[in-house]
Amino acid sequence: MTISADTLYPRVGDRETIYLKNAITDPGITVGDYTMYNDFVNDPVLFEKNNVLYHYPINGDRLIIGKFCSVACGARFLFTSANHTLRSLSTYPFPLFFDQWGLDKRDVRDAWDHRGDIIVGNDVWIGYEAVIMSGVTIGDGAVIAARAVVTRDVPPYTIVGGVPAKPIRKRFSDDVVQKLEKLRWWNWPEDKISRNIRAIQSGRIDGLT
Repeated sequence: MTISADTLYPRVGDRETIYLKNAITDPGITVGDYTMYNDFVNDPVLFEKNNVLYHYPINGDRLIIGKFCSVACGARFLFTSANHTLRSLSTYPFPLFFDQWGLDKRDVRDAWDHRGDIIVGNDVWIGYEAVIMSGVTIGDGAVIAARAVVTRDVPPYTIVGGVPAKPIRKRFSDDVVQKLEKLRWWNWPEDKISRNIRAIQSGRIDGLT
């Protein structure tokens, strides 16, 4: 069997599921090998337009998604420009209308508060219509429940859900999490991952070779 992360549509006859990195054109977005996105509502190839919102070059913030992630239909990543500033006496974005209010065009970014990059680790599952806010880092192996709104960092191998998202439970014991973080199986060569598929699927960390 030939394994390739360089195809756009990895499943025969399926145009709703893509390997996401092969649809990315924005230099401010980086996606790792084998990360998949499924969209049964819109064309998944339009991920940058439909799912990465308020992401403007003027801010210099980035979306970084690791390898072997699963991103469900309608998941969205909201960046800095969605955060109207709370430092002002008003949340109204006066700097956007600089010409009307006699403001300096160079200060347009004062309309919002800067939160920074969104970083998603490896082997992360982001559920249906979940929302990830700017400045959030999601650890390896984490699970984001459907329609959760993630406003804070998520530790590795932790399941979170709700609005705002809160920890529900850890996926594994601390000992297993530490071993997985050390192994970083997603960086293994493809043939080694293939040899260990059964152990990975069965949850047998002691069966990895």
